[in-house]
Amino acid sequence: MNPGDVNLQQLLEQAQLMQQQLVTAQQELSDAEVEGSSGGGLVVATVNGSGELLELEISPLAIDASDPEETAQTIADLVLAAVRDAVRAAGELQQEKLGPLAQGLGGGLGGQLPGF
Repeated sequence: MNPGDVNLQQLLEQAQLMQQQLVTAQQELSDAEVEGSSGGGLVVATVNGSGELLELEISPLAIDASDPEETAQTIADLVLAAVRDAVRAAGELQQEKLGPLAQGLGGGLGGQLPGF
């Protein structure tokens, strides 16, 4: 065997190891929960590491009974901001967990894996 020859068995073992690491990272992301908030904590959104919305909390302090139309619009804006904040945090967690695996693939994925 020449030094430049590819050891297919070793390459296959490395690929299997990376696949196991990817499955583990995906499970960790699915189990992880991150929060995002808006309005100084008036609205808190909780998503899992894959970005799926798990919980949404709206403080009663966000409600102005004297102006229901304005309150509805304000709450909608706060919810959007909190969910976006939570999804951003989930994206950072994905990068933390999956970034090293993407680099192990040659970095040709631009930091993005299909489905994430």
